[in-house]
Amino acid sequence: QVQVVESGGGLVQPGGSLRLTCAATGDIMVINYMRWYRQAPGNQRELVAGTTGGGPKIHLDSVKGRFTMSRDRDRNMIYLQMDSLKPEDTAVYYCNVNSYYRTTGSVDYWGQGTQVTVAS
Repeated sequence: QVQVVESGGGLVQPGGSLRLTCAATGDIMVINYMRWYRQAPGNQRELVAGTTGGGPKIHLDSVKGRFTMSRDRDRNMIYLQMDSLKPEDTAVYYCNVNSYYRTTGSVDYWGQGTQVTVAS
């Protein structure tokens, strides 16, 4: 079993910054990738950033230049630095971890999410 825990969300004014943290612990064999998603009320969950063979990458065009993803591979942690936040960034941010096991193949794990609210 793998536990995924996000932290760092909160209420911030437009133009402010937040740093999200995701930690994966437990029965981890090989991590294929770790990703950040977000979901605003009434919207589908969307991919914000993820780790690839070349390293952390921001996927969502609307946050490029404002968000930065980093990774601590040894500690199975990822971070999302969010700067110049806008009200439209308001959402629940989720961490997704995909781990590979020889017996079961790839398995997805999700955290409980952390709320980010951007408002004045």
